[in-house]
Amino acid sequence: MSVLVESFRREFDALPATLVDAQGLGENRRAALAAATADGLPAARVEAWKYTSLRALANRAFEPAADAARIDDALLAAIPAPRLVFVNGRFDAGLSQLDNLPDGVELRPLSQALAGNDPRAVSVLARRYERADEPFARFNAALAIEGMLLRLQAGVSVTTPLHVVFVGAPGAADQAAHLRHLVELRKGASLTLVEHHLGGGAHRHLANHLTHVHLAGGASLRHARLQQEDAGATLFARTDAVLASDTAYRRVDLELGAGLSRHELNVDLQGEGAALHAGGVLLADGRRHLDTRLGIRHQARDTRCELPWRGLADERGRAVFHGGIEIRAGADGSEAELSNKNLLLSESAEIDSQPVLVIHADEVKAAHGATVGRLDETALFYLRSRGLPAAQARVLLMQAFLREPLRVLGDAGLATLLGDTVAARLGTGGTTP
Repeated sequence: MSVLVESFRREFDALPATLVDAQGLGENRRAALAAATADGLPAARVEAWKYTSLRALANRAFEPAADAARIDDALLAAIPAPRLVFVNGRFDAGLSQLDNLPDGVELRPLSQALAGNDPRAVSVLARRYERADEPFARFNAALAIEGMLLRLQAGVSVTTPLHVVFVGAPGAADQAAHLRHLVELRKGASLTLVEHHLGGGAHRHLANHLTHVHLAGGASLRHARLQQEDAGATLFARTDAVLASDTAYRRVDLELGAGLSRHELNVDLQGEGAALHAGGVLLADGRRHLDTRLGIRHQARDTRCELPWRGLADERGRAVFHGGIEIRAGADGSEAELSNKNLLLSESAEIDSQPVLVIHADEVKAAHGATVGRLDETALFYLRSRGLPAAQARVLLMQAFLREPLRVLGDAGLATLLGDTVAARLGTGGTTP
């Protein structure tokens, strides 16, 4: 048993039995832990982890997430209400602002639901994970006692974005936090959700997030995820989404921080006419390792996915992308488009891209492709000839290269916010001049 797995087992043993067994989840939690400890962490020969080694992480131990640490209030100054805030994996009521939520909207921490007496509120925690290559989902199933529950009643339309914030703050020891989230929109509901992962100072914590997105018929969700964790942090995130008929799920993932970050986005388009528009940016510099893995399954007629992803790798950074699309039998009329374009900015950086398209249906439109290249020297020369310094010219070209994924949200204001975030990251020493 690795040092990491042993530390997770000790964390489980330290949980109060009343918390483990809350809402009748004890059997599921113990089964998840037993499976995870028996199989351990996947090695490099496991296909899903071929490009992301866990060898160094396996030798690290983490303490359970402590009570919420104090952070600089300025870190949240630009994030408006309504907002739900977690610091080192613990809900912080003082930093959260949940007053005046619109009617028909439920936004609360998972810990409150676990302390209640309604098992249906936390039924998502009963899901089991059978594959040995999903260890962090198993550990999450065993250990998650905090997270976000967000539900919209049928027909509710929320025009003001809701924000959920996760802050990693310095502590006396390296800590691990396992958080479980549910985003549920009932029939015809619509919402914009902005998810922030921020570094509140230098730390080497581990965060393990598992999010379930359920969209009922005709629902619409815009979802932006900004990952700006500290360079010493380790972050595992998984999103499992289920889309019913005529739903629209638009999301953008900005992977700009952490030392090791892996995000798995799994989407089942189960209803006719369901649409997914998802894009992302991976900016791997320094020694940063950023891994994104998509698993999109078309299961019904006339479904659609559009997936523009962009990557930059500089210095000794590594960007890993796997884009998997499956169009299953019976999903006739589906349309799928995946584009993964990357810029390699130094000789020591690395980019691994693996687009996969599997089709079992007729009368579909599908295309996928990946490229790895360098900045256009002709364009650089043109900008330099107009008086721009070399560093500024490079940043302008990189900004233009990264613009397309931000458009999939279909919200000009939010796209501007994301664009400014990327521009600030590029302009503050994030890439080599």
